[in-house]
Amino acid sequence: MKIIHSISEIQQLSRDLAQEGKRIGFVPTMGFLHEGHLSLVNVAKQHSDVVVMSIFVNPTQFGPNEDYDSYPRDAERDQKLAAERGVDYLWMPEVSQMYPKGEQTKVVVTELTRGLCGPFRPGHFMGVTTIVAKLFSALQPQIAVFGEKDYQQLQVIRRMAKDLLMPIEIIGVPTLRDEDGLAKSSRNVYLNEEERKQVLYISQAIKAVQQAVKKGEKQVQKLLSLGKDILAQAPDLQLEYLEIVDAENLQKLEVIQRPARVLIAAYVNHKRFIDNGALT
Repeated sequence: MKIIHSISEIQQLSRDLAQEGKRIGFVPTMGFLHEGHLSLVNVAKQHSDVVVMSIFVNPTQFGPNEDYDSYPRDAERDQKLAAERGVDYLWMPEVSQMYPKGEQTKVVVTELTRGLCGPFRPGHFMGVTTIVAKLFSALQPQIAVFGEKDYQQLQVIRRMAKDLLMPIEIIGVPTLRDEDGLAKSSRNVYLNEEERKQVLYISQAIKAVQQAVKKGEKQVQKLLSLGKDILAQAPDLQLEYLEIVDAENLQKLEVIQRPARVLIAAYVNHKRFIDNGALT
């Protein structure tokens, strides 16, 4: 595995691989890798000739009271895990390279960011789409792989790539979970034993809603009530939102008649967690 830091080097790599007729599979991450990230590498390898992973903790997607400075980082461990999983190139740019002095350009997806996390994290998705557009522009991959855990982000990136005529296939990969059902996340390192028990009510609520739909319940208000009843059993959990939306356009539904998604965001002791599940 080769480590790349400079933009010019990643651009040259892209040109060289294009001349060789090789397909680039791209896995963008913010590092502190876990098995969820590494499962994306597996998928990228299936669809491409060369796998590039980026590690970049993007400052513009964090709000002023969020955890950018304390976000977990371990570059040496990340390099080891990426190499072991078969990443060909690990791209680790500096902030000054991704945001050159005087930069003025932002990328905004409008409708898909109005609901769910959008109102609670002003500017977050603009930060996401701007940095992903920059990464795509520099590397020009044919495939980009993202986890479904950040489902709204996945749909926003799909929309951005389509709207900006980017010839990139966006692949979503189902969320990996620990044995107790907790969705794998870099932020799980923050949790003590009691907090973890509280966060588990999120995945339990999602599972209960999914089971109710499989048994035939289609009325969204009844499903939301079921989910909220389960979440209410966690005394330290502060619910930010629980929504059931169309799986493609993220619009709220009253009755499930097409592929849908249940999404939850909640805090436990000022630590924010999101999760979601498919409803069909």
